[in-house]
Amino acid sequence: MIPAKYAQILFGFVLSGLMSCLVSGISTWRATGSDFELALWASNWIASWAIAFPAVLIVAPITRRIVAKLTR
Repeated sequence: MIPAKYAQILFGFVLSGLMSCLVSGISTWRATGSDFELALWASNWIASWAIAFPAVLIVAPITRRIVAKLTR
């Protein structure tokens, strides 16, 4: 089991993985249409995830501060 002190990093890892999976799948499908290839999508997903994970770690704290200012 992963220690609780890594919860935020694990959250970012899982969130970025799921979101990049969805977005890369949709964009690959839109770009290829009926010629959709699982291998092409998987390659795009890995590349997307490599960018999305560090981005989530950087953007999440900024987003939390913005949301805290916009809400009570």
